[in-house]
Amino acid sequence: MLNPVHLRVLEAVARHGSVTGAAKELHYSQPSVSHHLRRLEAATGAVLIQRAGRGIRLTPEGELLAGRATEILGRMDAAAVELAARVGLRAGRVRIAGFATVLSTLVPRAAAELARTHPGIELHLVDADPVQSLALLRSGRADIALIFRDAGAPLEAEDFRLVHLLDDRLYLLSDRPGQRIEDHRDSAWIGGCERCRQATVAVCERAGFTPRIVYSSDDMVVTHALVAAGMGVAIHNGLALRAHREPGLHAVPLDCGPRRVYAAVYGDPPDPPATSAMIDILASLAARPDGPRPVALGTSDAAARPTGHSNILGA
Repeated sequence: MLNPVHLRVLEAVARHGSVTGAAKELHYSQPSVSHHLRRLEAATGAVLIQRAGRGIRLTPEGELLAGRATEILGRMDAAAVELAARVGLRAGRVRIAGFATVLSTLVPRAAAELARTHPGIELHLVDADPVQSLALLRSGRADIALIFRDAGAPLEAEDFRLVHLLDDRLYLLSDRPGQRIEDHRDSAWIGGCERCRQATVAVCERAGFTPRIVYSSDDMVVTHALVAAGMGVAIHNGLALRAHREPGLHAVPLDCGPRRVYAAVYGDPPDPPATSAMIDILASLAARPDGPRPVALGTSDAAARPTGHSNILGA
């Protein structure tokens, strides 16, 4: 009986035209490749490889078997993927790392849908900023990273595949209605960490001033409470407003570009079935009219809502 491992080696040698190229692709040593070829010749009773100067070439019998090997291995790989899809959605796990506002808005609804449609899949969540989430993804400690990019920021898509889920509009928060950025040149500002406050600084600088940040907090509940108490103003995204509503808080939509929210995966496709199922659910919920659209408090901005998901953006 033909061994699929031996066939895969022969198919790789045929494509590369050398033992060296096949060994590199398959992560084998060259002696190991030669060993598999000898075993295949013994199993078939045919000479499959001939020396040709410093290289090798396939005999007619080798070319015949290599051609069949491509077909056989393709069918085996397809069967393995189909079987994994069936079995993988009955049991498995998916680990998501993401930032707080998406974990408190989009993800709970996606988790409920995953539990309803695929009850055998375990879901694990980690609260992490985009940089930490991508690091967890790259190290294999997460299957999906939910990240955002401010308008104009690079995607940093090194080896990642990104699915655009939604656009998250920015809002000016204050304790009075109808405010503009220009009204707060001399106001106290509330900012997050150094990375998170970049959008605030950029918006204010476009308006001709540098914000005077006197309070720093990454907690949206703390920020909203400080703003509602009149201790300063802030810029927050629509998901944060949907996640938490402080009485006395007024939000005015800004004309600057929105944050773009992505689901990131790492490595070559196909993804594990549980990962693919979760991304499909996230994208579907984000695109629905009742999805996690921004909520503008103190305004009548009913039109502010995220756009739907796009195709994968390749790294």
